[in-house]
Amino acid sequence: MAYNRMGGTFYRPSFFGGFSFFPPVIKWLLISNTAIWILTDFLLVRVIVGGEPIGGDRGLITSLFALWPFGEHFWPWQLLTYMFLHGGFGHIFFNMLALWMFGMELENIWGSKSFLAYYLTCGLGAGITNLLVAPIIGLNVPTVGASGGVFGVLVAFGMLFPDRPIYIYFLLPIRAKFFVAGYIILELVHGVLGTSSGVAHFAHLGGAAIGFAFTMAMMRGFSFESLWRLFSMPHKKAEYRRARPLSRDEVFDAKFFDIKTGDRLDSENELDTEVMNSILEKIHDSGYQSLTEEEKRILNELSKKIN
Repeated sequence: MAYNRMGGTFYRPSFFGGFSFFPPVIKWLLISNTAIWILTDFLLVRVIVGGEPIGGDRGLITSLFALWPFGEHFWPWQLLTYMFLHGGFGHIFFNMLALWMFGMELENIWGSKSFLAYYLTCGLGAGITNLLVAPIIGLNVPTVGASGGVFGVLVAFGMLFPDRPIYIYFLLPIRAKFFVAGYIILELVHGVLGTSSGVAHFAHLGGAAIGFAFTMAMMRGFSFESLWRLFSMPHKKAEYRRARPLSRDEVFDAKFFDIKTGDRLDSENELDTEVMNSILEKIHDSGYQSLTEEEKRILNELSKKIN
């Protein structure tokens, strides 16, 4: 699969101008997932106790860090660690390809911290969904893979760039919103009918549902960074002091100046909103890499003011 921007020309992210082809979190996820897959599937790390390998043929790592159903093999940390284990080359290849293709632009727009928080939240939601559904459908095997988080990324991409063409097998174009909707319906059908055994369809749907909820929240102003600051800031006792009276000039005649020219403005908020909307519309239509250096500088300044 490949995608491009509207207008017929292929979308090729630039290595320059602030848009990273391999942003930090995507790069770290690709490297860590691949390294762990080599360790567990290629080298088949095992610990022998009493003549028998712990964890069976899959090895110690899988026995401890795959997501097992509730029972003697389940541990809470598995809700996070299962996302970094994969069942084979095809499994990890397509997960990492989709993560890079659809997550690259999200990380560049949201920022690395917000993207990582979103990805892990979707994976966590997928794992919890799988734990709740597994007893109902009689699934008593461990679950591995980044698919839950990847489905959340896929949903976010479809919601933020609904009309962006995606080329299936580099040949058949389909708009992102239809591609994502069709994929979700297909997963639901497979999950209900019990087809494609060995695939955790409801985990995928759980990741997609969490992704939909959080993307909707972010489109309405929610921020993972603001939530992180809320919980990370020490809770201090509020301090109160009497402020000096403000002069009439300070209250009714606040001084605002244009970022570029220094000219005084009558309404800074209106100008900021108009400029921000114009830049965001351009990103939506053509991607971040289409911005000029001046537009990128202005976007950075306005982002600082908002935050």
